Amino acid sequence: MAAARKIEIFSAGCPACEEVIGRIRSLACPSCDVSVVDMHTDHVAARARALGIRSLPAVVIDGKLADCCAGRGPDEDVLRAAGLGQPLD
Repeated sequence: MAAARKIEIFSAGCPACEEVIGRIRSLACPSCDVSVVDMHTDHVAARARALGIRSLPAVVIDGKLADCCAGRGPDEDVLRAAGLGQPLD
């Protein structure tokens, strides 16, 4: 049997995640093994942190977080600049 490319979609089950799941499945080739992993499971959430996943949905291809999914998520400096943690006058 030929090797398969392992595609993992980290999902919280939200509409945005479902849209990405559909898109990935439509783009996948016959040698792509696509699986959806549920972030509501503790061991999946721990693995996501280890992979550097900071926002969902996220796609991991052959054990590596796809560049399109890296470096996202809340940034404390940006949030503070927008007013987070600052009382209104």
